[in-house]
Amino acid sequence: MIQKKVYEDALFDIVVRGATQVPKDVLAAFEATIARETHRSAREGLERTYESILLSAKTGRPACPDTGWPMFYFKVGNQAALEGGLTALEEAARGTVKRATREGFLRATMKHPLTGFDPGNNVGMNIPYFTYRFVPGDSVEMTYVAKGGGSECFGGTRHRVVAFADGLNGIYKFVVDAFVAASRAGAVCPPSLLGIGIGGTANVAANLAKEAACLRTAGSRHPEPEFRDIEEKLLRALNMLKVGAMGAGGDTSVFAVNVEYAYTHIAGIAVATSTNCMVARRASARIRGDGAVEAMTSPGWFEGR
Repeated sequence: MIQKKVYEDALFDIVVRGATQVPKDVLAAFEATIARETHRSAREGLERTYESILLSAKTGRPACPDTGWPMFYFKVGNQAALEGGLTALEEAARGTVKRATREGFLRATMKHPLTGFDPGNNVGMNIPYFTYRFVPGDSVEMTYVAKGGGSECFGGTRHRVVAFADGLNGIYKFVVDAFVAASRAGAVCPPSLLGIGIGGTANVAANLAKEAACLRTAGSRHPEPEFRDIEEKLLRALNMLKVGAMGAGGDTSVFAVNVEYAYTHIAGIAVATSTNCMVARRASARIRGDGAVEAMTSPGWFEGR
């Protein structure tokens, strides 16, 4: 059985790492973008941001002043045994968010949507948010994602239903239009990691887009050729816009385009976009059935699709 103290410690570790350390795949995207950037101001802006996030990791301080929505993704083995069960795991995650806020790793940014009441600890109705997948085995894999307010609130998440008759052209047009509108004045902190969800109901498409933006690594490609082709074409098209760092112009608009899909109804194709800002933050860990904990470099969320 996985003891409560073990998963409490692992949860705190991924929240602290997720707040203070940008993943290696995103750092690699920064390095590649800086190396090929031909606009001086864009290159200097990316270099300063890159230096800042390295310093955050070194000093253990938040990589961005916006520490975002706290979101947890759990892949739970069918034979996994947790002390206290899943309800205790969720309660431990809430306690971890409170502790991380109290200790300064997270800013208190979560408020009541109507009254503005601030509990001061980032915990409230449906926050932190939990998503589960159940898989074979006795391990539990956990990922913490800090979804930034800019990349979410200022048009970073958009949705449309495309007619089957419009097909791929309709999907391409919506995605490009949505990204242009979201990137005005650098509102979504480009270069972005852009997630796209295709198919399902509106909420299914939106969830897939967010998971593609936050849980797929930069530089990964969809295993199915049709969707990999969409990713590659949109990556080229969006970078041709030359949105650049914070929308001020440059060679790179997006670090990556990640597409995920669900089967859909003959009535139409739901399409959603979700952007993740350039300071993309997440951290993952695996707890094996014997209680051993290991840090993960990738969430592996879409493995075994």
